[in-house]
Amino acid sequence: MKLPVIRHLQKNNTPQQLQHCIEVLESFSEYNRITDNELDIIGELITNLCGATEVNEMIKNGTPELEAINMFAKKVLGSIDK
Repeated sequence: MKLPVIRHLQKNNTPQQLQHCIEVLESFSEYNRITDNELDIIGELITNLCGATEVNEMIKNGTPELEAINMFAKKVLGSIDK
């Protein structure tokens, strides 16, 4: 998870574009000839795209952009600590 990447994706893409990209990457991850390294990269991309989608949803519900990004980061970091 990289917050600058999530912020960039959130600002420059519609939720529909993000969702389509997630779907394509998930489909590609099921291909049986990708390497573990490629799968790790796809996982990182999907994580950032899902983060951007979640931040978009918070902003849509009235949360200021910076606060939404910080809330998402705290949520993720909080789940890692558990």
